[in-house]
Amino acid sequence: MSKKLYVGNLPFKMTEDELHSLFSGHGQVTSARIITDKYSGRSKGFGFVEMENDTEAAAAIEAVSKNPIDGRTLVVNEARPMEERRPGGGGKRFGGRSSSGGGGGRFGDKKRNRY
Repeated sequence: MSKKLYVGNLPFKMTEDELHSLFSGHGQVTSARIITDKYSGRSKGFGFVEMENDTEAAAAIEAVSKNPIDGRTLVVNEARPMEERRPGGGGKRFGGRSSSGGGGGRFGDKKRNRY
């Protein structure tokens, strides 16, 4: 059964072919993919490599992890399933309200003035 690996801290100029070559020296690579920004098309600095089996994946993790390439130390480990996202965002970053209470503003905290 194949094993998917997460590869982080990639040089931004690295190509998928280079990523494939980096891992193919340690076993059969099923796929190699660098994640890119959907608007600019530039690398996000991480990707995924799928190895043929667990033994080859473990050998690749050991050999490639913490390996400096173009001044960047690679981080390689077993990929985890992507967490499910809630629809609509919700955090302050997307215009939602914070659950911390916060407040204040020009006239001070309304909770404090209530008593």
